[in-house]
Amino acid sequence: THKEPGAGVGGLDTTPPPAAPFNHRIVSAKPNQIRNFYTINWQEVLGGGRFGQVHKCVENSSGLTLAAKVIKARSQKEKEVVKNEIQVMNNLDHANLIQLYAAYESRNDIILVLEYVGGGELFDRIIDENYTLMELDAVVFIRQICDGLQHMHKMSVLHLDLKPENILCVSRVTNKIKIIDFGLARIYKPREKLRVNFGTPEFLAPEVINYDFVSFNTDMWSLGVITYMLLSGLCPFLGDDDNQTLNNILACQWNFEEQEFVDTSEEAKDFIRRLLIVNKSWRMGASESLRHPWLSDSALHHRLYTKKTMCRSRRSSCVPTTES
Repeated sequence: THKEPGAGVGGLDTTPPPAAPFNHRIVSAKPNQIRNFYTINWQEVLGGGRFGQVHKCVENSSGLTLAAKVIKARSQKEKEVVKNEIQVMNNLDHANLIQLYAAYESRNDIILVLEYVGGGELFDRIIDENYTLMELDAVVFIRQICDGLQHMHKMSVLHLDLKPENILCVSRVTNKIKIIDFGLARIYKPREKLRVNFGTPEFLAPEVINYDFVSFNTDMWSLGVITYMLLSGLCPFLGDDDNQTLNNILACQWNFEEQEFVDTSEEAKDFIRRLLIVNKSWRMGASESLRHPWLSDSALHHRLYTKKTMCRSRRSSCVPTTES
């Protein structure tokens, strides 16, 4: 692990989150009963989504704490979708990407056994009243998301469902994150034009709404939306209903006019401007984003750090005056 010089003292802590407590594994769905090997806590729900629920579980032989993602899959077609998720995860070995431990297939579902991550969704940090996200925190989060995306894209994987709910904090006290939920991810094959039709309205890129071809930069649009949200707590394209939201996205209608952006650095705004671009080929890629001054300029990070420590000592002066 390497740190920027002076990390912690105005520098940026660039150490990755702890790796999974097991080596990367190549997993296939086994037709065994999961309860023969694991004790699943059906009472404790860690999360959920379109697919079903995630429960805490323990591997009986090792005592290892893991997470069991139960995905309802009855037809062969539904099972193939889950097997795609497994294949995608078999390609991804990175500390910022959730790791897969095992998989079990039964008649009505497939259960993925995953690395356990206990800090809750990044989304909860954004909306938590007691949690003041300073710009430097956003830098730390976005850098890690970029690191994860860089690895994913290097391995030809598109996530295609990047949003704050799919980014988990490693613990309540650190700013370390892991990207989860590869249920909609795809292996990108340049010769096959890939179109997709799904996702959460506020985070959809224009090419997804238009049912146009997607690529690695489709994830980068979502990163722009997440960055905007981390800095302000606001959603850049949110309309009164889904239809209006989609129209705002297609028209690329968003701005920094809200009170929440009064103190935001010019570098942060430039970072977002280089991602929220309708033409996907003009957006920054993951590697380019990591080189952008907002994520790489240690002098800027020092200024943001000083601002953050001043805020800690004089809470009042750093809270925006208008109630949002």
